[in-house]
Amino acid sequence: MEVEVKLRLPDMATHGRVVALLAPFRCETLRQENLFFDGSQGELSSQRAILRVRFYNGQARCVVSLKAKAILVNGISRVEEDEEEIDPSIGRECVMEPEKLGPLGSRILKRCKDEFGVKDFVGLGGFANVRDVFNWKGLKLEVDETKFNFGTCFEIECETSDPERAKNMLEEFLKENGVEYKNSEASKFAVFRSGKLP
Repeated sequence: MEVEVKLRLPDMATHGRVVALLAPFRCETLRQENLFFDGSQGELSSQRAILRVRFYNGQARCVVSLKAKAILVNGISRVEEDEEEIDPSIGRECVMEPEKLGPLGSRILKRCKDEFGVKDFVGLGGFANVRDVFNWKGLKLEVDETKFNFGTCFEIECETSDPERAKNMLEEFLKENGVEYKNSEASKFAVFRSGKLP
């Protein structure tokens, strides 16, 4: 189970301010491409699941994720998540030809077939994300700039086993610095599928 605090930032200026405030704690910047897949008959989405192929910094790394039964309440997200790395060149082939996902031999793709009944995969499209990662007061903060075809969103995420404590720390920091924010009400994937900014 992945548990994350998710706070939405209103605009690019606010995003830039947060990144500047956290600059002494920066670890890395990741350029992510997120591409999503379902079964040809909607087998995953009809069971509140989705398959994501994520590329990091071009071809540096590729991770396949199966996410299911997501719940987002009061800025805290809980989702069943299973991940595994695959060769980035194979990942690119699968993006171009989703039918290649089936015979890939991946543990996660086997789960899609066995647990969700997927026979054939179809691509749903995706979005790009620039993620600045910070180690701040024992928390790993991810400050995102997510570019959809219809606009850009800004968000802070923090994966944690104690979301209430992490959220309180983060909210206190933002309030002390006069940073406007609100609880995220939808995942990036849900925003992508809706076709409009929240």
